[in-house]
Amino acid sequence: MNQLNELKKFTVVVADTGDIQSIRKYKPNDATTNPSLILQAATSSLNQRFIDQAVAYAKKKGGLYEDRIANASDKLLVDIGIEILKYIPGYISSEVDARLSFSKEKSIIKAKKLINLYEEQGISRNKVLIKLAATWECIKAAEELKKENILCNLTLIFSFAQARACAESKVFLISPFVGRIYDWYVAKNLISKDFVGKDPGVVSVCKIYDFFKKHNYKTIIMGASFRNVQQILYLSGCDRLTIAPVLLKELESNNTQKLKKQLGLPDVFLSPPKTLSEEEFRWEHNEDVMAVEKLSEGIRNFGKDQICLEKILSKKI
Repeated sequence: MNQLNELKKFTVVVADTGDIQSIRKYKPNDATTNPSLILQAATSSLNQRFIDQAVAYAKKKGGLYEDRIANASDKLLVDIGIEILKYIPGYISSEVDARLSFSKEKSIIKAKKLINLYEEQGISRNKVLIKLAATWECIKAAEELKKENILCNLTLIFSFAQARACAESKVFLISPFVGRIYDWYVAKNLISKDFVGKDPGVVSVCKIYDFFKKHNYKTIIMGASFRNVQQILYLSGCDRLTIAPVLLKELESNNTQKLKKQLGLPDVFLSPPKTLSEEEFRWEHNEDVMAVEKLSEGIRNFGKDQICLEKILSKKI
């Protein structure tokens, strides 16, 4: 028995990639993408047809140059998502442009546009999770979208305040990042790169998991952004884990005895605490220096990759 099959006994395994070949090989339940992964997929010669389809769609739709670029980008994102859905039984997560992360209204408009593109091609909204950065604005956007049966995956979760606000807003799923928290602590020389044990990223997810289950929040917790297999194994039993192909390969190649479930339901359940106000959320998130830095960095970098993708499309448009 290998570690990947053992892990699947306790946790829903999700592929963190836009690479179709990897998804076909490792047979995850769900798949997640982001602007960086879509950019990687778009620059592969195997996916040139998706670029061509997106450009043709944008030209047919017409409009201003900016509209054509946006339409091509959205079409590319959705077409890759539809291709991935051919090989998984569960959800595909498709991410809204990170540059909209501080506008509730624009995030809602873009989310509805992506869902419409999926539905125009026969894909039910019940197969799609709209990914949004976990800013206050996007958390509230997800709350509104859920009323129209548009489910969201709130990503770039670094602070406990972000996770709690998502649960209180009844967000469908959150992606707390493990590896990027680990990276920050290593960069600040607060832990060594060869640290052994439950590092701060793992501890963060464990804290969120314990709080959600103890207070009976229904929001799904999907650990993300891993740097090594050990981080993944420490979180066996988490609702979902989204894992890059290189680590899926390592898990599959590692033979093991029965894997131990690390996370489980608590013995005692409590009533939920008073809901965080916007002011309380912003203050508590602001108090976590790591979270402030990594959320800002994540949004910026996803924005940069979106711009790179648009430059590729613009040359053809």
